[in-house]
Amino acid sequence: MIEQDACDTRYIDHEAVAAVLCSLLDRTAAEDIAYVFRLLADPRRVLIIHALSLAELCNCDLAAILGVSESAVSHQMRELRLMKLVTAEKRGRMVYYRLADTHIRHIFEDTLRHVREDAHVH
Repeated sequence: MIEQDACDTRYIDHEAVAAVLCSLLDRTAAEDIAYVFRLLADPRRVLIIHALSLAELCNCDLAAILGVSESAVSHQMRELRLMKLVTAEKRGRMVYYRLADTHIRHIFEDTLRHVREDAHVH
């Protein structure tokens, strides 16, 4: 079976192109979205997002779950906080993390569902 990535006939549907161009993301939004996906390209950060989708956790909890140092978790959390994927709340001497909003949970859950579906196909 031969896969094709290009059309055999060159034809541009100007109406379709114009309609898409009216709604297409601007460069800044595209870069911001790409940065979020780059952050999530790290398996350790994916595990953090998954853990936080299940419970609110402190730095020590996350270190125990991931089997890494608290310092390593702090580094990851700084990146995730900067992109507003997680929020931190200080309670006494402890800092607790949670997902910033339901959008982050949906990104994770939809991606997980996609990966699991893809695994069943293969």
